[in-house]
Amino acid sequence: MPTLESTTLPIRMSWWRLFVLTPLARLRFVFILALIGLTLANWDTLLALWEKWSWAKPVSEAIASGFEYFCPMHPTFSTEKKGEKCPICFMGLSKRKKSLDIADILPPGAINRVQLTPYRMILAGIKTLPVSFVPLVKELSTVGTVEFDEREQKHVASRVKGRIEKLLVNQTGQMVHIGDDLAVIYSPDLVVTVQNLLDARRSNNLVLEKISRERLELWGVGKEEIDNILRTGLAVKNLTIRSPITGHVLKKYPKEGQYVDEGSPLYDVVNLEKVWILAHLYEDDLGFFPALHKQGLGKPALEIAWGVSATTRAYPEEKFKGTLTFIYPHVDQESRTLSVRFEMANPGNRLHPGMATQVRLTTDAVGLLNFKGPEGTHLFPFVVKGGKVLAIPEDSVIDTGDRKVVYRQESPGVFQGTTVELGPRMKMPDGHFAFPVYAGLKEGDEVVTQGAFLIDAETRLNPSVGSIYFGSTGVKEPVRNIRPTTPTDEVATIASNLAKLSPPEKSLALAQKLCVVQEKTPLGSMGVPIKLQLEGQTVFVCCDSCVETAKSNPAKALKRLKDLKSAQTNGKSKEGTSP
Repeated sequence: MPTLESTTLPIRMSWWRLFVLTPLARLRFVFILALIGLTLANWDTLLALWEKWSWAKPVSEAIASGFEYFCPMHPTFSTEKKGEKCPICFMGLSKRKKSLDIADILPPGAINRVQLTPYRMILAGIKTLPVSFVPLVKELSTVGTVEFDEREQKHVASRVKGRIEKLLVNQTGQMVHIGDDLAVIYSPDLVVTVQNLLDARRSNNLVLEKISRERLELWGVGKEEIDNILRTGLAVKNLTIRSPITGHVLKKYPKEGQYVDEGSPLYDVVNLEKVWILAHLYEDDLGFFPALHKQGLGKPALEIAWGVSATTRAYPEEKFKGTLTFIYPHVDQESRTLSVRFEMANPGNRLHPGMATQVRLTTDAVGLLNFKGPEGTHLFPFVVKGGKVLAIPEDSVIDTGDRKVVYRQESPGVFQGTTVELGPRMKMPDGHFAFPVYAGLKEGDEVVTQGAFLIDAETRLNPSVGSIYFGSTGVKEPVRNIRPTTPTDEVATIASNLAKLSPPEKSLALAQKLCVVQEKTPLGSMGVPIKLQLEGQTVFVCCDSCVETAKSNPAKALKRLKDLKSAQTNGKSKEGTSP
C-alpha cells in the first residue's frame, strides 16, 4: 500500500519541471537566438576585428621573425604567412628579410602605382596614347562692342561769329564726302576782312593784304576763292563750312537762322571705314597679355602674337578680321575685367557702332614663346620641336587642386601616378583640348586618356568598388560579354618591359631569356629586368628579391647564365636544320 511520501514525490517532481526546468529551457533558447541576432547585426565589426587581430602584428614581433613574403609586382604587399598569394595580381609571393629601412620603391615624381586585370581594363574602356609633339593653338572667347575710331571722328565748329543762313546738311546720319558744303554763315567780320583785302590790293598795301589773306585762310576760305575775290573785286558776305572728312553726320547742333559765336559746335562727323571693337578679358586671361607696349615692343608685337576675328548676330556666318592694337592699363573693379581694343576694317559700313560682337583671339604656342617676364625668363616654357609642342590630352589629367596627376603605363596593366607640370589649356588641330607638358613626362610615354579616374579610384577605393565605378571611366555604355577570367597578355607585358632597356641591354636580355635565380620566370614578366655585374659578366634577374640571391652565389648564377645561352643557341641551331 503506497505511503503518503510515495504519492507526494511525483507531485513535487511535476511542479518542479513545470515551474523551474521548463522556463529555464525556454530561456536557454531565447538566449541563443539573441546571441545569434547580435552576431549577425555586428558581423562587419566582428569580421574587421578578426582581420585586424589575425593580420597585423607588432613591429617588434615582425622584426623578431626575420623573414616575410611579398609580391614582386606589388612590393607594398607583404605577409608572414607562407603559401599565400598576392590579393591584387594573384601571383606567388617571394621571401625576403625584414627591414625597417626599405627604400622608396616609387621614382621621384610618382605618387602611387596600381595594377588592373585585363577584365577591368576592358570593362572600363581604358585607352592609352603616347606623349608626342603636336601643334597647339590658344583661343580666348569674349564679347565686345563696335565703337567709333576716335582718330576718325571730327568736330566741325564755327570759326567766325554770324548767323546760319542755310544748312546744306540738315539731318543726322547723312553721308558726306570730304570738301562737301555743310552750312553757309553770314558774318559781318567776314565782310570787313574781305573789304580790307580789296582795299589793300587797290592801295598796293602788301602788309595789309597779307594779314587779310591769312585771316581768311584761318577761317576756312580757300586760296582759289580768295584769288577769285581779288580778281573780280566783289565782296563776299557768306562763309561756307565744308566737311573735313568722308563719313556721316553723327550729330547736328545748329538750326537755320540761329546765331553762333566763334567756336560754336556745328557738326560731329565720323568715318566708319575702320572701327574699333572694345572687348573685356577676365583676370584669368591676363597672363597671356603682358604689357608689351611698356617694354617698347608696342603694336607690332601684339599684332604678331594674336589674331582676332569677330562675328555679329546680324552676320553670323561672316568673320571680320582685325588686329589687337591696345591693352588698357587698368582693371574694372566691378566686373574684374581688363579692356582691350581691336582695329577692324569695315567694308560697306556693315559694322555699326553699338553692335554686340563675339570676339575670338587665337595664337599658336610658338607665338607665346616671345612673352618674357621681368627677368627675361619665358612665361610659357614650352618644350618645342619643329614648331610643335610636347602635350597630353585634357582627358588624361586629374586635377586634385594642389597638383596635377597623370597615369603613365609602365607595362600592360601596370599604371603609375605621376605628378606633372603643365601649361595652359590649349586646342589641338582636331578640336580637342590638351595641356603642354613642362616637366614630368617625356616623348613616347604611354598615358591613360580614357578611364584615368577609374585608375585613380583603384588607389583610393576598394578594388571591387573601383571595378564597377563606371561614372569615372568616361565610357558612355558598359562593355558587355566580357569574361572576368580574361587572361593577362604575358607576351605584351614582356615586350613592354624589355623595350625600356637600352638596345645593347635588350639584346643581352633576349639572349638570356630566363631569370638566373627563378629558373622558370621569363625576364620582363615581373617588371623591367635588373642588370647585375657578376665577375665581369652581365647578368639579368627578374625582380629585386633575386638580386641578393644572385650576388650571394655568383658561381651558380653564372653557370645558370651559361646553360641558358647554350640552350638558346642549341634551339636556334635545331630550327635551322629542321626540314
